[in-house]
Amino acid sequence: MQSQIKIALIQSDLVWENPEKNRENFSKKIQSITEYVDVIVLPEMFTTGFTMNADKVAESMQGETIAWMKELASQTNAAISGSIIISEEGKFYNRFLFVEPSGKVSFYNKRHTFTLAGEEKTFTAGSDKVIIDYKGWKICPMVCYDLRFPVWARNVEDYDVLIYVANWPKPRINAWDTLLQARAIENMCYCIGVNRVGIDGINIEYSGHSGAYDVLGNSIANFKPFEDGIKIATLEQRHIEAYRNKLKFLNDIDSFKIN
Repeated sequence: MQSQIKIALIQSDLVWENPEKNRENFSKKIQSITEYVDVIVLPEMFTTGFTMNADKVAESMQGETIAWMKELASQTNAAISGSIIISEEGKFYNRFLFVEPSGKVSFYNKRHTFTLAGEEKTFTAGSDKVIIDYKGWKICPMVCYDLRFPVWARNVEDYDVLIYVANWPKPRINAWDTLLQARAIENMCYCIGVNRVGIDGINIEYSGHSGAYDVLGNSIANFKPFEDGIKIATLEQRHIEAYRNKLKFLNDIDSFKIN
């Protein structure tokens, strides 16, 4: 196991329904990172913004964006992650992708489709929780609205890091801040949240507030509101072990089943 990993959080505006422009933008941002990082996290639907016009912009698992992610992962020697719209067997998914430098691709389909925006009418909800083993770290990927459902994120797999990618609007940003911190505390893990900024194609405003929290809920990386930029969070395995061994809260969790 690697005792320490560095995660780059990229908070950015997105060009509405324009994958090519968004890939260009993120290429420049990723190439501007001067220190070594292990994982780079982009927002939810980072090629399009949070659009329900899936038939217009969806890609396949053999599409341009995954090829681009593979190339950048190889160039930077860092895993590239974030969600995009995937079309597969006649269905659309809001899919979190985790692309390693080796070319290995892991993915998680967003379970909680955002009914307030009618996401469930276009996208198929995922059914499987996913744990990605990368450099000995257990990473649990989640997408936006999943953040409001703590049972789904409950740490029964002994994972080390929760990563949420989002298009979380400004009016409800206090919930985003609060719940990211809560997920870290209750699961005794690091919790990373990467949100977008700017105004999208349907006039919804996003203020960002991306951040990283340690096992005790302390902030270890955060952005100014509306900031377009990159922050790097350093995660230490010894931090997790020290507090889990001392406090042992995860030993007392309730058992449950999810249907």
